[in-house]
Amino acid sequence: MALPGDPRRLCRLVQEGQLRALQEELEAAGGCQGPAGDTLLHCAARHGRQNILAYLVEAWSMDIEAANRDYKRPLHEAASMGHRNCVLYLLDRGAAVDSLKKADWTPLMMACTRKNLEVIQDLVEHGANPLLKNKDGWNSFHIASREGDPVILRYLLTVCPDAWKTESKIRRTPLHTAAMHGCFEAVQELLDRCDYAPDCRDNCGVTPFMDAIQCGHVHIAMLLLEKHKACPSAEDSLGAQALHRAAVTGQDEAVRFLVSGLGIDVDVRAKSTQLTALLYAAKPCIWPVQVSTWLAPSSCCSWDWRILQT
Repeated sequence: MALPGDPRRLCRLVQEGQLRALQEELEAAGGCQGPAGDTLLHCAARHGRQNILAYLVEAWSMDIEAANRDYKRPLHEAASMGHRNCVLYLLDRGAAVDSLKKADWTPLMMACTRKNLEVIQDLVEHGANPLLKNKDGWNSFHIASREGDPVILRYLLTVCPDAWKTESKIRRTPLHTAAMHGCFEAVQELLDRCDYAPDCRDNCGVTPFMDAIQCGHVHIAMLLLEKHKACPSAEDSLGAQALHRAAVTGQDEAVRFLVSGLGIDVDVRAKSTQLTALLYAAKPCIWPVQVSTWLAPSSCCSWDWRILQT
């Protein structure tokens, strides 16, 4: 049986919203710090218990800027879980809106991992800076592009029109990110409202079209071809094309699209390795049989593309 003041029991009372029981325990035991350095404020903010949050701040003068071992403040917790009532309470009590947790994530960045426009608006209206970057060079717009909500992207562009002009430390743009994660509506929004250069490249020479293809998002690849004039035969820094990337990641539908729909040469070789897509697909015991079948030789001396019967 847990003793009065046991940190785990106190945290459980907060999680369950049992304010009266928590009051009684704290009267006897005082404050609490959990095993990860969390305070009860962190726990209350994480679980959206605004009444307990207010009690802990106002009755016990707990520090709203207390950081756990990951340097998270209670505001990070509330923002990351989309608890607007807790976010507003902490902001009204003067919580630092752009405080940094481990890896230099702000509460706004955390909020952008959730599709909760109101929390994002609250943070921005209290001075959060969408242009701040984390240790990987991502800003809040970059993170929102990964989640793919076009309404949130539209809002961020309204309050910060230059938010799209960002690259990560390896030169990946929000368009790369949205294409890789299959966020069709986000890609549409980025192409309509932002001025990305066709076939913009990261440090490895990868384009958004390649990202879409290698992850099997053919519908996004088609959109990039139509609206962004993407080049389906563009090469990365090793001379590999989208076809090679689709083969190595086992994307059967993408291979069909490139070879059958776009007429990409099935025998094209990556310049640095001189390997064909078939050889990429045939890496031992990893890639699906279907892709190798699509790229299989019709004889020992020539290559042929075979249409699979479906």
